Amino acid sequence: MKRTLFGLAILLVSCNSSQPTVSENSTETKALDPVPYANTITEQDLKTHLYTYASDEFEGRETGTPGQKKAIAYLKAAYEELGIPAAKKDGDYFQKVPLAVSKVPEGSITIEGKTYNISADFVTMAKAIYNSDEIVYAGYGIQTENYSDYNGLDVTGKLVLVKSGEPKNSEGNYIISGNQETSTWSNMSESIGLRSKAAFDNGAVGLLYYDPVNYPRFKQYYTYMKTNNSGKMELKAAVKEYFLVLLNDDMVKAILPNIGTIDQTQTIKKSITLDIKSTDDTIDSENVVAILKGRTKPNEYVVLSSHLDHIGVSADGQINNGADDDGSGSVALLELAQAFKKAKDEGHGPERSIVFLHVTGEEKGLLGSKYYTDFDPIFPLNQTVVDLNIDMIGRIDPKREGNRNYIYLIGSDKLSTELHELSENINEKYMQIELDYTYNDENDPNRFYYRSDHYNFAKNNIPIIFYFNGTHEDYHKPGDTPDKINYDLLRNRTQLVFYTAWEIANKPNRLVVDKAE
Repeated sequence: MKRTLFGLAILLVSCNSSQPTVSENSTETKALDPVPYANTITEQDLKTHLYTYASDEFEGRETGTPGQKKAIAYLKAAYEELGIPAAKKDGDYFQKVPLAVSKVPEGSITIEGKTYNISADFVTMAKAIYNSDEIVYAGYGIQTENYSDYNGLDVTGKLVLVKSGEPKNSEGNYIISGNQETSTWSNMSESIGLRSKAAFDNGAVGLLYYDPVNYPRFKQYYTYMKTNNSGKMELKAAVKEYFLVLLNDDMVKAILPNIGTIDQTQTIKKSITLDIKSTDDTIDSENVVAILKGRTKPNEYVVLSSHLDHIGVSADGQINNGADDDGSGSVALLELAQAFKKAKDEGHGPERSIVFLHVTGEEKGLLGSKYYTDFDPIFPLNQTVVDLNIDMIGRIDPKREGNRNYIYLIGSDKLSTELHELSENINEKYMQIELDYTYNDENDPNRFYYRSDHYNFAKNNIPIIFYFNGTHEDYHKPGDTPDKINYDLLRNRTQLVFYTAWEIANKPNRLVVDKAE
């Protein structure tokens, strides 16, 4: 089923034209009952939106593609028809997010006169032109508040070699954790980024990384990118002249043969030349941002977020529609906007401002939300009260047992005890959805807390809740289509977000952050 933007306009007008309008300055004293507004969030409205937003016409909404441009046009049209203005002062709903794609590099590395080739002996996604007569070995390459392999090392302008794993003390405990448990420096998804940051922060020009357990995974990723003629997408503002190279066993032996048993940092006197070349393409993409101004606290902001993109078209031509990921969150935001706008039109607008933030590039590395928080926050982060992030709320996790009317909550207690308690109380009062905290566990191997757009707010000590139904057999596959969405659950979960946002937006004091890092 396909609907045009003109059809959307008719739908939205019909949904709102009959609603009475009361001035925001009305002295009428009515109980602020949110239920009538929550009830405007319906299965049919969500379904109508999603059958368009996740249709073949939008070509999987991959960042920077024509399909993504259709998606942002759809979102803009929806906010215009609702009468909710753009967040930017110039009236533009689009926040430009400049991106760069580094094509898969090609080249070689020569060590003591012997040449090693990319893919066969090492992998990297960065260009690197460099030569030196020494390499600095920094052990595990770890740097924390209480431990650092960089103490006493000068790596400014130099090439650094590190290995995976963590050091132990004489009692057999890991030094970082102080017990038998490894830390995030051993987590496959995070450790590589942590080591890269530590090397870069200490002035290194590049990092050679030896991780024999996970090297096959990195090589597989390189091969996939090469086969599909893809490249690594980054924010242009964040691109740095820095490279990361992952080494196989043969290359490490050529540099430091006994690396597995050597923890002591040292300077290795060996010649090395990197001749790895790549080209960059520029891609323009956009976040879509609208705002409903608060009545009495307009300069305090409740952010409701979802990502507008998906993974596009597969190499075999199949469209990955992304109905659940994250079409469900995108259309949920539109229904939330309609509910809050109806309240405002009837004189019950929220005390704080509500920001509707649809971000691009989530599938490429949380790029749109990172640009918003790290480079161009439209509204000050220190005046941002919370981010309620919606990413996949239309399906059921097949691994989960029990009540189908559930939602995974992640992060509600990470920064604010008050937010967690408020969330629990609101759910009990209005929805009675089973709140499942399985993926909120610090030891969750999936690390979902770090894998959606809320994290860029959380790292800035802004309280967050991540609403998530879990993965399923159609995750990142062509089978993620609108007909497989459970629209009753999508409605319930969206209403839960509404009630939670309503409470936060209207409470006398902003949320207390008592667990800031």
